[in-house]
Amino acid sequence: MTAPAMVTAGASSTKAQALRSYDPRDFPELTGREEEWRFTPLRPLLGLLDGATADRPAPGPDRGEAVLPAGASLATVPRDDPRLGSVLTPFDKLSAAAYHRFERATVISVAAGARLAGPVLAPVTGVRDGGSGYGHTFIEVGALAEATIVVEHTGAGTLADNVEVSVGDGAQLTLVTVADWAPAAVHAQHLRIRVGRDAKVAHVQVAVGGALVRQFTSVEYAGPGGDCEAYGLYFAGAGQHLEHRLLVDHAVPDCRSYVTYRGALHGEGAHGVWIGDVLIRATATGTDTYEINRNLVLSDGARADSVPNLEIETGEVVGAGHASTTGRFDDEQLFYLMSRGIPAGEARRLVVRGFFAELPAKVPVAELRERLGATIEARLAEGGQ
Repeated sequence: MTAPAMVTAGASSTKAQALRSYDPRDFPELTGREEEWRFTPLRPLLGLLDGATADRPAPGPDRGEAVLPAGASLATVPRDDPRLGSVLTPFDKLSAAAYHRFERATVISVAAGARLAGPVLAPVTGVRDGGSGYGHTFIEVGALAEATIVVEHTGAGTLADNVEVSVGDGAQLTLVTVADWAPAAVHAQHLRIRVGRDAKVAHVQVAVGGALVRQFTSVEYAGPGGDCEAYGLYFAGAGQHLEHRLLVDHAVPDCRSYVTYRGALHGEGAHGVWIGDVLIRATATGTDTYEINRNLVLSDGARADSVPNLEIETGEVVGAGHASTTGRFDDEQLFYLMSRGIPAGEARRLVVRGFFAELPAKVPVAELRERLGATIEARLAEGGQ
């Protein structure tokens, strides 16, 4: 496993790229005043940060039984496997800590040319004894393959992990990641996707559980013609912090990205954060990109922070845009439904279903889609009347 001590990006790069390193000691201590950490409560992460530079490997996450259709495989590999670190170089101290301290990694492979008959299901069922741990996952999809992969996190514990995704030329991948943790769980994750030439990736990210979930997703293109769509759905309840950060790095010509995240928040202290960065470099002529985030605040005491950023270094683009909206429950919609005889609680649920309608349909596994719908319904029943 090759791991250079430090990589410093060029002057035109975004702040998120200014320092990359596999060694957590290369990053300064966090204070919470840094731009990329100012929304994140650091106290729940202190255990992971305190152990960041220890030399001994730490326990990884517990994994449930995987479902592997023909053409797919799952293996546990030591940290010196040459594939590890080939896609992802950590952007921050926690990601570097996870890379520095994981003991063994999970590798999910889809053979070149394979067209999987069903989804790969790779559940994570918490951290050993509900403690703290660091993990690593590598997903490789061979050229011209077609696959759906679901990585679902449930259970208890505090976890920092990295996920590397390598999608071969001409391949098609639907990747679904779900954070449905127990109420007190804490999860900090960096997921990086490399999209091959003429490859297509759809990433669906769902966060409904856990006390603090902070997910950083970054995308790069390995050749022209790459296409990445990123969909996100999150529902934060009382005292819950759900944070999503994205960086889509267009550095090659004629690629496309589309990002849409929607979140609902209900309850005292419910907090949703969405930061979307899109960088179009001077070499990325012909880029077509758009990102949008919508938040629905269902009660007093809930808060949503939404910051879309677009940096363009060439005028030769097909399209580039972004948008963000945060609003309270629409009383006019509620009044309209109630005037037709629908009780207030059911009317609220109908409005929220309509708000989320586009995104659950992007989950290609019926059982998971139904379960997520039931989770949202339960949230509304708890306090959305």
